[in-house]
Amino acid sequence: MGDAEDPRVYFAAERTLLAWVRTGLTVIGLGFVVARFGLFLRLLRGSAEVGGQFGSTLIGVGLVLLGSTSLAMAAWQHVRFCRELGPSGRPRLYITHWSIWFAVVLSAVGVVLAGYLLTRSVFADPTAALGQVSHARYAQIEGSASDPGS
Repeated sequence: MGDAEDPRVYFAAERTLLAWVRTGLTVIGLGFVVARFGLFLRLLRGSAEVGGQFGSTLIGVGLVLLGSTSLAMAAWQHVRFCRELGPSGRPRLYITHWSIWFAVVLSAVGVVLAGYLLTRSVFADPTAALGQVSHARYAQIEGSASDPGS
């Protein structure tokens, strides 16, 4: 049995695809954290400055798109490799396309997430979250001012 007919070759290629899926998901997750970190810092500072948040959003969206691209490219490369294998190189009674569809769906979800992050950053009211925090602080200050015994 040659290397092209050994089913272990297919399983090695699938492990490579799944390693790329794991890497792509990690990069997408990192991108989401970076994109939302600017909002977190802005809330901690209590300022209405939008510039810092938009910069982190762009970097985060770039990472999300990088992860999505790596997922799509890994799926495409896996399909190309599997086409070169003969039918005897693929395992019988094994669903061979689920990992490809899994990678493609995750890539599409990453693109949708990037669009969501961009639209939330561009079209969001920059003071909406700060207004809620400021209102809570105002109520706390009012409560302590109206209770002179404390």
